Amino acid sequence: MKNRALKRLIYSLSVLLVLLSSFPLISYGLIKTDTVVNSGFKIKTIIVDAGHGGKPTGTGHFSHGASGSFSSERNVTLAIALKLQAAIEKDMAGVKAVLTRSTEDDVSFERRAEIANENKGNIFVSIHCNSLSDRRVREQVGTKHHKPIYRTVTVPDRSGKGVLLLVYGLHRSKEEERTIVHNQVEEDSGMDAGLDPDDPITIILTNEYKRKFRQQSIKLATLINNEFTETDGRPSEGLREQGIYVLCHTAMPSVLVETGYINNPTDEAYLNSEDGQNEIVSSIVRALLNYKNEVEHVSQ
Repeated sequence: MKNRALKRLIYSLSVLLVLLSSFPLISYGLIKTDTVVNSGFKIKTIIVDAGHGGKPTGTGHFSHGASGSFSSERNVTLAIALKLQAAIEKDMAGVKAVLTRSTEDDVSFERRAEIANENKGNIFVSIHCNSLSDRRVREQVGTKHHKPIYRTVTVPDRSGKGVLLLVYGLHRSKEEERTIVHNQVEEDSGMDAGLDPDDPITIILTNEYKRKFRQQSIKLATLINNEFTETDGRPSEGLREQGIYVLCHTAMPSVLVETGYINNPTDEAYLNSEDGQNEIVSSIVRALLNYKNEVEHVSQ
């Protein structure tokens, strides 16, 4: 028992040292300047997730996503994702980009997260298009006995415009913890399964990973948002938390990019144009390069 406890202590300390050397603690919106060189951690794999899809693939249900007047989210996200994969592998030396889908076929949320974790991704970027639901309004349709008669109708809401960045919501943190235990802590310990989730050491390591992944998710989302707004001049709704399955089931920094409102005519034209797609991809790649430079060369 003493040997087992000693091995566990040595293991926990070694993993914590790896954690501290691999990911810098960078507060939301703040870039640290007093830093030291980190010669260990390298970003090798980025998961590119094209949101939604077409035909179902064995799940019995799927989502086409949002639609505009002439295009659909599933097609726009795939086009952007394919361009992003090519740009990452061209502009980011030594980095592989793995797609969660490369055809119109839909992939379940569960499988998307599995692909990310199986490929040991260092970053997860999910590409989506935004949309607003129809509004319900009352309109007068006539009068009766000198009193107006109204009916309720739905009208399209095309007022949304610009980008939005999402990170996982804290209300799903337990799911994130289970994913980290299975895909990070077990791997670091050399155990395929069987770690006690209630063990204090497991809890400490899990919380450390969760904290760092969340900080880095916010940092990456901030960098992407800044490229969109400051370089491209696009309107933005900023960063938000949302309980999205793929974000809380990927054991890595994860960001969902709402690239624009597909039901807004101006945004839809931009999202479907070569220039618009290339600009979106270039902004994301610039942000990824900045992020990569920080986490590879800087540590606390």
